Amino acid sequence: MNQISIKRYLPRSLYGRAALILLVPIITLQLVVSFAFIQRFYEDVTKQMTMNLVPEIEIILDMIDNFDPNENEESDIFLLAQDFNMQASWLESHATNRRTFYDLSGRMLTNTLYESFDELKAVDLMKSDKTVILTYDISGKILELRFSRYRISAANPHQLLVLMTLTGILMTTIAFLFMRNQLRPIRRLSAAAEAFGKGREVSYAPSGATEVRAAGRAFLNMKARIERQIEQRTLIFSGVSHDLRTPLTRLKLGLSMQDNSAENQDLIQDVNEMERLINEFLDFSKYGSIDETELVDPLEIINGIIENSNRNGDKLSVGETLKEKTLIPLKPLSIKRAIENIVNNAEKWSSLVVLSVVLTKKSLIFRIEDNGPGIPKDKWDEAIKPFTKLDISRNQNKGGGVGLGLAISSDIARTHGGKLKLSESTKFGGLCVEIVIPV
Repeated sequence: MNQISIKRYLPRSLYGRAALILLVPIITLQLVVSFAFIQRFYEDVTKQMTMNLVPEIEIILDMIDNFDPNENEESDIFLLAQDFNMQASWLESHATNRRTFYDLSGRMLTNTLYESFDELKAVDLMKSDKTVILTYDISGKILELRFSRYRISAANPHQLLVLMTLTGILMTTIAFLFMRNQLRPIRRLSAAAEAFGKGREVSYAPSGATEVRAAGRAFLNMKARIERQIEQRTLIFSGVSHDLRTPLTRLKLGLSMQDNSAENQDLIQDVNEMERLINEFLDFSKYGSIDETELVDPLEIINGIIENSNRNGDKLSVGETLKEKTLIPLKPLSIKRAIENIVNNAEKWSSLVVLSVVLTKKSLIFRIEDNGPGIPKDKWDEAIKPFTKLDISRNQNKGGGVGLGLAISSDIARTHGGKLKLSESTKFGGLCVEIVIPV
């Protein structure tokens, strides 16, 4: 449970995680060294310098305790303090202990002085800048001693911390620039793979560290194998088309010269059905590669489909659409064919077909809904597979196809880096088919 909660707050990107790996050791090192510096330098050094000052204060206090008016004047006490670089004076009231909360050396100074003098009543480290003010109770009289803070604290003690901080920032900046250069080839590889998945071609050459170059070469080899496979599939279907259409043409010609009998008409119908099946096989093999990716407005594609539908007398309704012109990188002919396949299927089994196009932050969605019998939920995945016919679950009286309509649409969606989704239409009760394309 704790591991899951920690992962929630960790960076998701490689760049963020690399920065975290870089910064955590540097910050930890800074904290450890700073703690050791504060403990050793601020406490030990301050205590040692304070103990060096204690004998001088003791001499002044002893002179006050042994003061003889017949041998000395009171001003001699103040002159002695001046010889020790201190200022002495009598006060009428006690001072108070004062120190800022971040004054670490001041805490050690105060503790050391209180341990050394029973007569000490107050240590003021805030009344005057860089000055220590001590208050003593000497036989009912209040003595004030002033001296420079630098006598018990090292000058500019923060220099080491400042130097460490500046060095840490400099090294972090250098490491950041180096890390950015190392991550740039990975980003280029990611962009090339994403573009290839969406059917776009971008220039890419392996670069960067040895491991990144190896991944880049593996990607290029995979890309070449996929392209060869697609090309071979297209060539095979083209060859089949060329070899089969010639005898089909001879059959159609021979049948057309025969008598117009019922048996002859059945044979002609069978030949036409064979020709239609061959055309669908070819469509399945070539769609997604018949046109290049370009910036197009999805509304233009939708409007063209609606015009064709209205010309054929079909009633295709328009649902939610884009309100303004938006250019999206698409293969327009392929997308149009994918939508038309779904629309034609929907028109077979329903009396109402609604076409919508929605643009979100991450994807472009073409949605086709109908009010037909739909497809059972447990057969949604099967319906997208090639050569799958689910006519028995819909309306057997309206005929069927070869089972490539949704497969072609799904294949076209994949060439754009997207997918085909089937669901139940909540508005019309039939089937809802969505072509989701990342943008």
